[in-house]
Amino acid sequence: MTQVRNKQVLLRDHVTGFPKESDMNIVESTITLKLPQGSNHVLLKNLYLSCDPYMRNLMSKPEGSPNSRAYTPGSPLTGYGVSKVLESGHPNYKEGDLVWGFTNWEEYSLLSSAQILFKIEHTDVPLTYYTGILGMCSVISTYTVFE
Repeated sequence: MTQVRNKQVLLRDHVTGFPKESDMNIVESTITLKLPQGSNHVLLKNLYLSCDPYMRNLMSKPEGSPNSRAYTPGSPLTGYGVSKVLESGHPNYKEGDLVWGFTNWEEYSLLSSAQILFKIEHTDVPLTYYTGILGMCSVISTYTVFE
């Protein structure tokens, strides 16, 4: 089993005002690049991460009714991203697939398949487009079709 360095972006503390570099902390951990036996999770190499306006609200200290998606100080930020499948225990994804979904702000992530929103089929455009118009808007239009 190969252990590799895994840089992560952590929220240092809840943010007040505009977020600044000192509100984040870049740390190195390690991750094993092998799925646990019998796992149906997906091991990903994150390629591009999206920084979206909604994330700012998740950085604030929750007031009133708690937001289940609010960031916890000391934990990696989460958001949408483009990733490459390194190993999969789920039949819908195989090594080398490019996917878009909800991931941690880190180099490598081990996720449940439910966090992957779709497989990227169209690679004739820059993958960075999926962090913008081809990412979140594609999911919104997908949900609209099924309402």
